[in-house]
Amino acid sequence: MAPSIAENPTAEVVVPVKVSPQASTSKPKVRRIIEEEGGKSTASYPHYLPVWDYGEKYPPLEPFTHIDHGKDADPSFKDLLPEGSQIQRLTPTIGSEVTGVQLSKLTAAGKDQLALLVAQRKVVAFRDQDFADLPIQEALDFGGYFGRHHIHPTSGAPEGYPEIHLVHRNNNAWEYDDYLAAKNSSVSWHSDVTYEQQPPGTTFLYLLDGPEVGGDTVFVNQVEAYNRLSPALKERLHGLKALHSGFEQAEHSLKRGGVDRRDPVKNEHPIVRTHPATGEKALFVNGGCECCPMKSGIY
Repeated sequence: MAPSIAENPTAEVVVPVKVSPQASTSKPKVRRIIEEEGGKSTASYPHYLPVWDYGEKYPPLEPFTHIDHGKDADPSFKDLLPEGSQIQRLTPTIGSEVTGVQLSKLTAAGKDQLALLVAQRKVVAFRDQDFADLPIQEALDFGGYFGRHHIHPTSGAPEGYPEIHLVHRNNNAWEYDDYLAAKNSSVSWHSDVTYEQQPPGTTFLYLLDGPEVGGDTVFVNQVEAYNRLSPALKERLHGLKALHSGFEQAEHSLKRGGVDRRDPVKNEHPIVRTHPATGEKALFVNGGCECCPMKSGIY
């Protein structure tokens, strides 16, 4: 999860709808990973395997009113952390681990407190969750409580559920291997889809299959990054904006035979943002990475 960055929205919620591809004499190409694996897969959840539909196109995203549910949540967390649950801080400034809580069973009050806890701790890991075993739509319904689902313009998704952003690597992932071959580290710091006018405020990430060792996902606290700046640099950054572009990502996808389900956009965002629930200031800059190119320029 990440803090919400929607500011001063003025429109009602508008959910993107599918645009039917233009009629053609040939059937739109659909690429399915499971077909490339001969119809069989060792994946624990094969219905989650990615599909790329080349006939799928979405209209531009419309502005929407974002409600940060953590803003008025009970800070005692009594509905989120019942008796018998445990919470442990992983570092002083970011990350907590929770056991004894099944997120899919939370009440509305518990969900509000979840939003507040994540705003405070930036990343919270919950053990032994059942999201992967639920019907995909039920998992989406849970996530939808925290804001409008984002549909990624270039990534693969489970068939029929474009709101799921999959990170999938198989034995043919030569492109990523080539990218890592030129680096002395596999670490690539970035924040997804910051080029949107209203980037996602909350992210749920769960693992379906992973390596026995390695493959770690790491997170950075942009509030702490801001707090450690000198007073002079903080003053310099306030009022500056960065231009975030999705054109490079779209071009990269098309060059390698991928999809572009929505026309790319550019949007500017303040470099310093304020979280509505905690009042904390955070840096909002994004260098992107070569495997999912995005560009940002500061001015």
